[in-house]
Amino acid sequence: MALTIKQQLSSPGGILKFLVKYNTIFIFILLVIFSAFISDVFFTSVNLSNLLKQVSGIGIISIGMLLVILTGGIDLSVGSMVALLAVMFAILVNIFILPVAILFTLLLGFGLGSISGYLVAYQKMAPFVATLALMTVARGMSFIYSKGSPVTFTTVGGQFMSNFANNSTLGIPNIAIVFFIIVIMAMVMLRYNVFGRLIIAIGSNEEASRLSGIKVNKYKFLVYAISGALAATAAIIVASRTNLGSPNMGMAWELDAIAAVVIGGASLNGGKGTAINTLMGVLILGLIGNILNLLNVPSYPQQVVKGVIIIFAVLLQKFESK
Repeated sequence: MALTIKQQLSSPGGILKFLVKYNTIFIFILLVIFSAFISDVFFTSVNLSNLLKQVSGIGIISIGMLLVILTGGIDLSVGSMVALLAVMFAILVNIFILPVAILFTLLLGFGLGSISGYLVAYQKMAPFVATLALMTVARGMSFIYSKGSPVTFTTVGGQFMSNFANNSTLGIPNIAIVFFIIVIMAMVMLRYNVFGRLIIAIGSNEEASRLSGIKVNKYKFLVYAISGALAATAAIIVASRTNLGSPNMGMAWELDAIAAVVIGGASLNGGKGTAINTLMGVLILGLIGNILNLLNVPSYPQQVVKGVIIIFAVLLQKFESK
């Protein structure tokens, strides 16, 4: 590995190529250094813990978004599904025992994702249109089932989940541990599992994959279903952190998830992207928000910064391809 890096750096334009190839890691390191420079509270355990808690929910749906984008698709419904599934989890945990509530919420998320998967894979509907429709339906249903008001946890099971979501293990927030486990699972799947290799192949060249005998429709269906299940996981985490399910949760999270995946170097055309780079993209977005909060910058300018970064990331991809 060291020899390979040395060869890259010594080749013509090697340093520039190296910086472009690993731009996500370099941006992350620069942001960490900058954060430490502008604020003496950045490296405190409280701030780092809050940072990890804030990015865990978006990070989980970003992994689902990565799988969808690898096939050349997009999932605009995940933010609204987080709201609906958070409300449903709050309702279920007040009725059933905790394991049943968690299982039903995950199955509901898988089912909702399956609707998008069916429309995209088998009805040949454009991913943008199919998931946009589900986004609207899910947000509306979240207001219907909650009657427009947050649903608070009232049972022992709900209190257990609240304690779990707001506590840490070995100094690491429990919900961040869940996020890291999902990242590791996705990383192993994409690198060593047949399923991961096939969805990358489909995104790289769908027609060639079809002619090779790969069941393209099946795998495209599954990535949307998995994205739905991960949205359910994020919903459980977010609802547990606040001890309630609200129809206002997950606002614009689909955009943050797409931004994290793109910043991580994934191609919106499909076939390119890794779980570890998506993790870096999530942390970069979290760091930007954290820096601006430490500087007391209002939330609206933060959206402008995110938009500029997305444009920069896409342009950097084009530069890298050249």
